[in-house]
Amino acid sequence: MKLRSLLPWRATAGRNAVRERKAASGFLSLTSEGRANWTGRSYAALSREGFMRNPVAHRCVRLVSEATASVPLLLYDGDRERPDHSLLSLLRQPNGNMGGPDFFEALYGHLLLSGNAYVEPLDVGGQLRELHLLRPDRISIVEGRDGWPEAYDYRAGGSVRRFAIDAEGPGLLHLKLFHPLDDHLGFPPLAAAQVALDLSNAAATWNKALLDNSARPSGALVYQPKEGGNLSPDQYERLKQELDDGYSGPMRAGRPLLLEGGLDWKSMGLSPKDMDFVEARNGAARDIALAFGVPPMLLGIPGDNTYANYQEANRAFYRLTVLPLMTRTLASLSAWAAGRYGDGLRLEPDLDKVAGLSAERGELWARVGAAAFLTDEEKRQAVGY
Repeated sequence: MKLRSLLPWRATAGRNAVRERKAASGFLSLTSEGRANWTGRSYAALSREGFMRNPVAHRCVRLVSEATASVPLLLYDGDRERPDHSLLSLLRQPNGNMGGPDFFEALYGHLLLSGNAYVEPLDVGGQLRELHLLRPDRISIVEGRDGWPEAYDYRAGGSVRRFAIDAEGPGLLHLKLFHPLDDHLGFPPLAAAQVALDLSNAAATWNKALLDNSARPSGALVYQPKEGGNLSPDQYERLKQELDDGYSGPMRAGRPLLLEGGLDWKSMGLSPKDMDFVEARNGAARDIALAFGVPPMLLGIPGDNTYANYQEANRAFYRLTVLPLMTRTLASLSAWAAGRYGDGLRLEPDLDKVAGLSAERGELWARVGAAAFLTDEEKRQAVGY
């Protein structure tokens, strides 16, 4: 929220003469409230105002993307595991500049901030050699006459590259989240928390401004001339200078305002207590975490601690956020790679190596181990081997 000051000592030089003429009969300076400014929903706007400026959104994106990228992958051909397949080797080192965790962290980051992620394959000698990520804000969809997409245009600088959808072999892979009003693009989670994001950023900006100008009055300075008195131009200029020099800045916070005869201060602003400032910031932080599916307890946000402990919150985070996002992404990757490697391949997360699910795994093994009516082979199948 932006506040526009109408105090006379903040007026432009062209208005000073008008103010001084009005001083003969008294003056009234006010602080008015402006309109709220909302962040746009583009990838660049959400990245700047969210990931690059807001600590809660930054941590949520990092937490989801890093946790999801750290889960090891398994590849199955039908029911048989294929640990030495070339697709797994490619996903462990997609290109010369990125390892597997770096690649998937950036991919999930694109999904969280844009709702879309684009993977470009690189063929060398008829073999799929590398995978590269394309920035979502540089991609535009080319629709055909029937309204369905027929190509993707990628713009970088002054060059434009087109990826045809009906190209032979695996073309550009488009991953997207559900969007109820767009047939071709996904909806970013951070856009659902746009109001909370702007509220959180505005609160931080207001807090910083309060430290820098905490003693600058927020209200109305009223001059009420007594009988036969007025405010001369010299007195007016001296008043402006004293207010700027003596009552602004963090080192002058709380200094009492000394008013001469005929001057009266009318407070018109709300204190942080009246605005319930701290709770408003915590509420905005919880809304941002809710949009990303991150329990507030994992971020250290007070309130709404519905989980018994940190371990339960971490387990819910993996079960309700990390694994669903990873499952849908791996399903799209498997279907996309089927054109190159065959329809039987299936990518799955290795849940046995997820630290956040170790308690569940221990409970499962204990129940299966105590089942005397199962053979050793059936027990192995029940726990995923």
